[in-house]
Amino acid sequence: MLTALLPETILVVTALVVLGFGVSVPKSRQLITVATLLGGFAAAAAIFLLPVDGNFLHGMVVLDPLARIFKLVILGLGLVAVVFASDSFPEIHFAESLALILFSTVGMMLLTGTEDLLMIFIALELTSIPLYILAAFAKESRSSAEAGLKYFLIGSVSAAFLLYGLSLIYGVTGSTNLHAISNLSGIPDPLLIAGIVLTLAGFAFKVAAVPFQLWAPDVYEGAPTAAAALIASGSKVAGIFILAKILTFGLGHWVGSAGWGQFLPGWAPVLALMAAASVLLGNIAALVQSNVKRLLAYSAIAHGGYLLIGLSSAGPESLTAVLFYVVIYALTTAGAFGVVAIVEKQRGGSRLDDFDGLAKSSPVLAICLLVFFISLAGIPPLAGFFGKFYLFTSALADGRLLWLVVLAVAMNAVSLYYYLIVLKHAFVFPAPEGIRPANASASGFLVGALALAVLALGLAPDLLLAPLVKQNGKQHEAFRAPRAETHPPTLASSAILNSGH
Repeated sequence: MLTALLPETILVVTALVVLGFGVSVPKSRQLITVATLLGGFAAAAAIFLLPVDGNFLHGMVVLDPLARIFKLVILGLGLVAVVFASDSFPEIHFAESLALILFSTVGMMLLTGTEDLLMIFIALELTSIPLYILAAFAKESRSSAEAGLKYFLIGSVSAAFLLYGLSLIYGVTGSTNLHAISNLSGIPDPLLIAGIVLTLAGFAFKVAAVPFQLWAPDVYEGAPTAAAALIASGSKVAGIFILAKILTFGLGHWVGSAGWGQFLPGWAPVLALMAAASVLLGNIAALVQSNVKRLLAYSAIAHGGYLLIGLSSAGPESLTAVLFYVVIYALTTAGAFGVVAIVEKQRGGSRLDDFDGLAKSSPVLAICLLVFFISLAGIPPLAGFFGKFYLFTSALADGRLLWLVVLAVAMNAVSLYYYLIVLKHAFVFPAPEGIRPANASASGFLVGALALAVLALGLAPDLLLAPLVKQNGKQHEAFRAPRAETHPPTLASSAILNSGH
């Protein structure tokens, strides 16, 4: 089991080393950043080099190819936030900010590698608590303090919902293991229904879905941009991944139906209603925003709705589409926040006016912004188009969610307007006098790399889609197959449980 947790262990050790550098050489930002990145690369190498897959401690720690893919994605997004931190976090306590990013990344990685309800909650809290602190890290900013407070208060309430819901599921099913829960069927107990609803409420906060989206605009705007990028990308990837695993694998017998006029009790109609409300509110509210970070927050609410549409259809193909799209969205959003971080450093703000004339002062940065926003709007040939196309067509596979897909497509057309408003400021409006081109920096190079990745995944989506299709199919087969019971590991042996997973 310790071998399976080697990447997370490396990140924890790196965080402790970085904290030590923060005490001994607090002004060496470059040294601290390089040490953090080296630890991240070592963790990535450990993911590649880990031996056979396994299932440890009755599913508390699971290592399989699909988990490896998402651990790499989340680790990459965490390192992206580390690079952006140089443009977002003040020099004081800089090491602490990077250590918090690493600790939150560890929590997200643990989420992707577990099938146990208790471990899911622990990993979620390890993910969230550092993010609460990061949101309020700019102590001189009242908006940052407000963001941290709102995020903490609403997050604490959602954690209570989630914990109560998971405890009800455990009380009814008698197990915290998703595979054991998936073997149960029949008419759900009322307490199980209550547990599922409360669990959905807790996860709706993580993905900023209506009616639990109130924190998102203020947190995205007030938090340091690197922290907002991690919340918008890594946190959403981990939240969607584990929610999909809980619903599709653990609670797959109680799906219900979200078809128009064919609603049947289950979690699918609840997700469908949240998806419809999120798509409507997110896209309409984004139309009147004058701050790009708030605009991205409402865009995140809308995209959370798109992802919930895929989960509502509850099929293997739609699950692959959800996992594919959430990765595309995370890469695109992280890149968009990178552009915002550079503009904030250069011009002192993230309002629409601060993007005036960006194409003239920093043409490469403006082109990257164009790539990210056009991808978010779902325009070909960028990755966002193929992601939405695959997501919506997979949701239409059984014909019951036509009403939801029609609504999503209509609202996606609305989203094109507010994305183009930002691009209009960047490409049409004149640049203010005295604005100098942005200096070359690590953040700038990374933004360019993310833009190329979004373009490449649009032109060749199989680079990501093919392994997801393959491993998701294996995951479904593994959950359908019976697992032999084995004795719990002793302290001496640490044996792999259920090695046939």
